[in-house]
Amino acid sequence: MATLGYFLSSEEHPGSELVSAAAAAERAGFEALWLSDHFHPWLDEQGHSPFVWSVLGAISAVTERVPVTTAVTCPIMRIHPAVIAQAAATTAELVGKTPDGRGRFSLGVGTGEALNEHILGDHWPRPEVRLQMLAEAVALIRELWKGETVDHDGEHYVVENARIYTLPSYTPDILMSGFGPKAVQVAAQIADGFITTSPSADDIAAYRRAGGRGRTQAGVKVCWHEDKGQAVKIAHSLWRTSGVPGQLSQDLPTPTHFDQASELVTPEMTASSVVCGTDVDEHVAALREYVDAGFDEVYVAQMGPDQEGMIHFYEREVLPRIR
Repeated sequence: MATLGYFLSSEEHPGSELVSAAAAAERAGFEALWLSDHFHPWLDEQGHSPFVWSVLGAISAVTERVPVTTAVTCPIMRIHPAVIAQAAATTAELVGKTPDGRGRFSLGVGTGEALNEHILGDHWPRPEVRLQMLAEAVALIRELWKGETVDHDGEHYVVENARIYTLPSYTPDILMSGFGPKAVQVAAQIADGFITTSPSADDIAAYRRAGGRGRTQAGVKVCWHEDKGQAVKIAHSLWRTSGVPGQLSQDLPTPTHFDQASELVTPEMTASSVVCGTDVDEHVAALREYVDAGFDEVYVAQMGPDQEGMIHFYEREVLPRIR
C-alpha cells in the first residue's frame, strides 16, 4: 500500500501556518510530509514563500514520526550545493529517525525554475546544462556528507577545505524530480528515488528501465471547500498556473509573467482538472489514480487557506477509504 502524505504548500502560507499544518497532518494520520522550496510564489495571489530550512527546523520540533521531504530544493544556483549539504545535514539531525529506525529527512532536488534561481543575476542555463549542474551538485553533497574535508574543483562548482561537522546518524536519501525522458534517466543514475506530479505509470517504468531502484513519490493538489463553486474560484485564483504548459514553467522569471501566461486558463478548465468541493469519491479517485499507477508515496495539497478543514475531512472521510 502506498504511503499517504500531506503536501505543505510554501507558496500559500507563512512558516507558522505550515508548521501548524504539519503537526495537524501527523495527528490526523498522514504518514509523511512534502514541503515545497521557493524564493517566489508562482502568483502574487498566493502571497508567501518562507525560507524552507527555517520551516523544517520548526517542523522538527512539533512532529515526532512522519518522514519529511523537500519537494523540491534546487541546489545548482541560488544556494551553493555545499550550503545545501550543511542545511540538509542539520535538518536530518534535528528531525531524527522514525519509530522503526529509518531516517526521517530526505532531500528532494531538481533543476529548478528561473522564477526562483535567477534572482542573483546568474545566467539561466538551458535544461541540459542544468542537469549536468545537478549531477555535480548531488555528487558534491554526498561527498560532504561523509564528514571529511573536501576540495573540489569541478566544471560548475569549487569547494575548498570544506567539512561538515554536524551530521545525522544516517545518510539522508536524495530523491530527484524529473519531467521528460532525459531528466528521468538522470534521476535513475544519481538519486535514491524519483519525484513527479503526474500520475504516470510510464514515468515509473522509464525510471526503472534506466536503472532506478529507489522510492517513487508524486504529489496532487485538491481544493476542499463546503461550497464547490467557491472551491473552483479558489483553485483558479491561486493555481491557474498549473495550466501553463511545457518549458514556460521553467523559464518565466517572475510571478507577473506567470499571471500573464495563465490568463487563458479559465475557471472551467480548472474545474475539469482539479478536484474541488466535498465529494469523497472524487477525492479518493484523485489519490487512487496515483496509487494505481504504482507510486510508493502520494502527497496531497490543499489549495486555499483552510488547511485544517481539509486535513480533518481527509482524516474522517478519505484516508480510511484509500486504506
